[in-house]
Amino acid sequence: METFLQYGKDALRINVPDHSKVIEPSHLEGLKEDKAAVMEALQHPIGVPPLREMVKATDKVAIVISDITRPTPNHKLVPWLIEELAHVPAEQFVIINGTGTHRDQTREEFVQMLGEEVVDKVRVINHHCHNKDELVNLGRISFGCDAYLNKEYVEADFRIVTGFIEPHFFAGFSGGPKGIMPGIAGIETILTFHNARMIGDPLATWGNMQHNPLQEMAGEVNRLCKPEFMLNVALNKDKEITQVFAGELFEAHKQGCAFAKEHAMVPVEQRFDVVITSNSGYPLDQNLYQAVKGMSAAHKIVKQGGTIIVASECSDGIPDHGNYAGILQLRKTPQEILELINDPSFSQFDQWQVQKQAVVQVWADVYVRSSLPDGLIEQAMLKPSANIDDTLQQLAHKYGESMSVAVLPLGPLTIPYVKGE
Repeated sequence: METFLQYGKDALRINVPDHSKVIEPSHLEGLKEDKAAVMEALQHPIGVPPLREMVKATDKVAIVISDITRPTPNHKLVPWLIEELAHVPAEQFVIINGTGTHRDQTREEFVQMLGEEVVDKVRVINHHCHNKDELVNLGRISFGCDAYLNKEYVEADFRIVTGFIEPHFFAGFSGGPKGIMPGIAGIETILTFHNARMIGDPLATWGNMQHNPLQEMAGEVNRLCKPEFMLNVALNKDKEITQVFAGELFEAHKQGCAFAKEHAMVPVEQRFDVVITSNSGYPLDQNLYQAVKGMSAAHKIVKQGGTIIVASECSDGIPDHGNYAGILQLRKTPQEILELINDPSFSQFDQWQVQKQAVVQVWADVYVRSSLPDGLIEQAMLKPSANIDDTLQQLAHKYGESMSVAVLPLGPLTIPYVKGE
């Protein structure tokens, strides 16, 4: 049976056994009048007055966006926000790129993300989590750290956060409060948000918002300097807007999460010997660090001792931020890596992604189909797959003719789970 995986900006064709189970979210058509739907949401938001009525012409307005590793359609959302706030002069807006711990975007990338007209008329800045001169300490929080947020955001008169909502591998769902925490937080706050105890909590997983420590911390930080307005969307596999959630941060996000859970999480009867997944294609598969999300989605339904194959183009490499690759070199096996990270005396930037990867690798073998050299994949304790069809043939010798196979063509845009687990 022939099927396809999202890979980079194209599709990767693979051949799988005829009895394989292809798992995709229920397909939703993109909204035919997406601008009209967004403008309607801005004018009739959830839990707050219309956006235009909330913002004065004299306000300095900060709009926080997700960075280039996320497919949020900010080339649409931001111009529409500015249009709705036409009574506010362009020079009073600042657009803050919520990089979290990721690299800066270039002007060319900002044009790709926002459109040239916005970049030419409105000030657009990258958030820098390490630069304390660009941060404000809002005080100590119950999670044992100080809450640092971007200074321009804190000092704005009116704050808007954009984003898109999908299941997230440790925060439950993306979007909403995560646009602020960790999107524009300081490194001390981010390291607590991603420490071994938080990431290792069994409630910090796909689709769970109840008592999820990451959502609880994100909520606490947001309440210290809450965005007055949220604009989030849901997307289909073609990155088209399928629904709009706008208004009060927590209530609008809650409604968006319920929508995403209904359409993006899929139950299966049992686990599989082999799970083949993408990382949802560009921009989510730009580097190996992001590919951990695809691995984690597959982990939900692969048998212990099974095999995961993840197709992730990794056009941006390992990537070039943080210490993801360095931590992977500190020990020789995934189990040793987990023991290192769980040592309370150990704390390093990017350990959270390595921790999630190691948990998957202790459970199952992981092959990677990418544009990376084999040596780089092997340094990450992963197995290169030059051709998924060939890798499947090799695995058939290991698991036998009855080898069970599942395919996640959209990667972490579909989160499967085993009924009863």
